[in-house]
Amino acid sequence: HVQLVESGGGSVQAGESLSLSCSVSGFYGANMGWFHQSPGNGCEKVATIDELGTRKYAESVKGRFATSRDYPKSMLYLQMDDLKTEDTATYYCAAAPDYLQPTGCPRLSGPGTQVTVS
Repeated sequence: HVQLVESGGGSVQAGESLSLSCSVSGFYGANMGWFHQSPGNGCEKVATIDELGTRKYAESVKGRFATSRDYPKSMLYLQMDDLKTEDTATYYCAAAPDYLQPTGCPRLSGPGTQVTVS
């Protein structure tokens, strides 16, 4: 049973930073990632990381966001710097980020955490 729980969301001003965390249990696969979804829009894959530490980012967040993984602590992180208003969304931690629902949202994800940038 995979359980993912995000934390660290909040409301910030443009240009500020936030750090998201995801507690992972029941998943021992190689790939994890982050998605976001804003009202009226579908899910967008924001960042992924594999077992070698190879990271990939959406063009919209390259140079501003960084994801990392702590295997011993079973945690996934997303550092978000220089936040923009368009980053406002619900952020989801995802296991096996290529395993998607027909909607394009991840099948294995947490309940999400809200990030609001004004």
